[in-house]
Amino acid sequence: MTKLDQNTGSVSCGLMAFWASFERQDLTRYVEWHNCEHMAERVSIPGFQTGRRYNVEGASGRFLQFYETETSSVFGSQPYLDTLNSPTPWTKKALTWFRDPIRNIYELIGSCGESGMFAAPYLTALRFNLEDGQGGNLLPIYTNKWLSALCEMRHEHVIRARLYRVDEVISKIMTSERKIYGGGPGGQKYLALIEIAKPFYQTGDVITEVSDHVFPNGHGRLDEFSDQTWLDFCLDKQE
Repeated sequence: MTKLDQNTGSVSCGLMAFWASFERQDLTRYVEWHNCEHMAERVSIPGFQTGRRYNVEGASGRFLQFYETETSSVFGSQPYLDTLNSPTPWTKKALTWFRDPIRNIYELIGSCGESGMFAAPYLTALRFNLEDGQGGNLLPIYTNKWLSALCEMRHEHVIRARLYRVDEVISKIMTSERKIYGGGPGGQKYLALIEIAKPFYQTGDVITEVSDHVFPNGHGRLDEFSDQTWLDFCLDKQE
């Protein structure tokens, strides 16, 4: 079990997650830009470690893109902000294709399991809030028992489970890029990324099964959104 105070420089503690949809006529152009320019540009920034793009199942043309960094403060660093405020001509054009964008910056607060040799082929992204007044009681259970149960109860399917909390200050920074695509932070404070080894039709509803086991009297989640996704593109920084 990895806790926040146990993380080392080799662990990705920061995350930028970006959900967006694209119209059919823009899909190929978006993928070309994201594969051939944008992700490499981002991962090359100091403090960045990996980039991922996943297709959202059941939502044609919608993607989850995310970048992992050494710490969430990397997303407020001058090299990153300089890039956001000086978009390339291709980026300026591509950002006009984004529909229904949501972008948040997160810090890691709990993790169970280890990353594999390759990027996870399937990923569940669960965004949620906790009931008012219950965060202090439920959050320690989520960061420990719930994450552990995801890896232990469904070990044949779950590779790794991580829980993040929004960095509200950095998430709200206005940049030149954000002025183009027009999106802001989502309304959910917490994000769980659950990396899965097999297709969802083989694994069932892992979140419901584990949550019912850990929280028999109710899981306390509100404003919940769960996306089942499959890997589309990935890039890791070579050290």
